[in-house]
Amino acid sequence: MEDNIKVMYEKARVAFATVEFWSQEKVDEMVLAVGWELQKKETAEELARLAVELSGLGVYEDKVHKIGTKVRGTLYDQIGIKTCGLVSEDKAKGIRTYAKPIGVIANVVPCTNPESTVCCIALGTLKTRNAIICSPHPRTEMATYTTVEHIRKALAKVGAPVDLVQCIRHTSNEKTQELMANCDYAVATGGAALVKVVYAAGVPAQTVGAGNVISIVDSTVDIPTVAAKLKKSKIANNAASCSSENAIAIEESIFDKMIAALKAEGGYMCSTEEREILRKAMWPDGHTLNRDIVAKSSVYIAELAGLKVPADTKILMVMGEKIGREDRFSGEKLSPVLTVWKWNDFDEMLDRMEKILKFSGEGHSVNIQTKIDERIHKIGLRANVSRIVCNMGHTEANSGGWTSYLGFTDTLGCGTWAGNISCENINWKQFLMYTRVATPIADYQPSDDVLFGSYLKKYGKD
Repeated sequence: MEDNIKVMYEKARVAFATVEFWSQEKVDEMVLAVGWELQKKETAEELARLAVELSGLGVYEDKVHKIGTKVRGTLYDQIGIKTCGLVSEDKAKGIRTYAKPIGVIANVVPCTNPESTVCCIALGTLKTRNAIICSPHPRTEMATYTTVEHIRKALAKVGAPVDLVQCIRHTSNEKTQELMANCDYAVATGGAALVKVVYAAGVPAQTVGAGNVISIVDSTVDIPTVAAKLKKSKIANNAASCSSENAIAIEESIFDKMIAALKAEGGYMCSTEEREILRKAMWPDGHTLNRDIVAKSSVYIAELAGLKVPADTKILMVMGEKIGREDRFSGEKLSPVLTVWKWNDFDEMLDRMEKILKFSGEGHSVNIQTKIDERIHKIGLRANVSRIVCNMGHTEANSGGWTSYLGFTDTLGCGTWAGNISCENINWKQFLMYTRVATPIADYQPSDDVLFGSYLKKYGKD
């Protein structure tokens, strides 16, 4: 029967049993076969076209580029990594560590990245000898299904069991919940609302959180360079990514010059009246983001709202007014709409940042543009986020890029701040368990001096 979850799971278990004790060499050959198939220009173009046509989200050219970059980056991050058998041995401590796969993993796929998310997760699960069953978003079933078919084609080419990667053909909430409940583990990429649903399935799970990136810009930067950098990052794939900048906080002394530079890059600053018109179009009921504006161009959004903007407008800008539910512009917008804040005291701006993230985006990411390392250090201490991108466009680095080492992924853990179990860029690391074997070593019980020396020296033994 088509989409019989029990049957799919049983097939996955058989495939998993086949590769469970494969050598590292054999596993790596399988992974490279899949990676080669996915990064082919014709494959990337097919998957990007399907993703954009079915979802109505994003930009085709950006999708093609993203698929190639994410696949090659994910492969690069895995080079030389041991994931099979004995992966490390510390003879001095008498500890041997053996890597073990988890089993069958449910992969809940978002409509924003129905193809590249599967690419990244599949390369990680195959590297770790796990099987996955994908549950696509209803709007982008064929994009995810086709991605899986390409993976299965590559698996067959090298003699690997094709049922290591499967996909629900006709998805539903009920099938997704059944899948998660019956698999050994789940990984779900999507909004914050998904977290509770996933954990309710009762299996260990990797989830993600909402993004609401604030880019703090100070007076030390080269203004035109930063404006161009942020524009490029903001409009990538029509801001479909949770890593897109949602706000820019500009130091007061360069505020006018930075706004002028952003306008030169295609930014349009809405008046107070235009801001209100845009707000009503983006949140018609006052609190739910209008899905018709998600990952659409700024010109399209302006026309939908009834605003007249230049034909070459790339970003719609609004001034930030309040923080929280009474001003939704302070939250995530998933569109080329940028909220602008002004500041003159860095510590006060960090306080404001914390309030904004508490409302939306805590645990995810922030951005800073500065030449003052002390400010980078301070935001590193203060921001309750998993990633801080410095002096780069956020989308080019946050989920993997060739100018940073944060790690390639489409699935960004946001830590306990967002109800996630990991604050890492999700890759092969999250799909392994380890068995540690202890062998006898010389007794190493410490003396009081080793344990309490500094305390005893200051306070004595009384």
